[in-house]
Amino acid sequence: MNLGFSEMIFLFVLALLVFGPKKLPEIARQIGKAMNEFKRASNEFRSQIESEIANLERETPPQILPPADALRGTVPAGSVIDAPAEHAPAQLAAENNSMAKASPDA
Repeated sequence: MNLGFSEMIFLFVLALLVFGPKKLPEIARQIGKAMNEFKRASNEFRSQIESEIANLERETPPQILPPADALRGTVPAGSVIDAPAEHAPAQLAAENNSMAKASPDA
């Protein structure tokens, strides 16, 4: 509520005329008690919600997601790929052939 000073004075005078000077303090006390009870209930509700959230966070272990799959056709940085001879460029195929001839196992 965005009430200015003049609006508050007007409401006070109106309440004084409607309820009278003897009833006005009693009504103000009742309103104060009701507001205090509402504030206490809302704080209790908030603390219950926060404790339930904390219990849920303690009960459920943190979910660890698997690493994202690499995109098809891409190579992760720092990895070596042995391409089949049929798909390798001519230079790599020639190097593989010369290495195969030089090894004693062949």
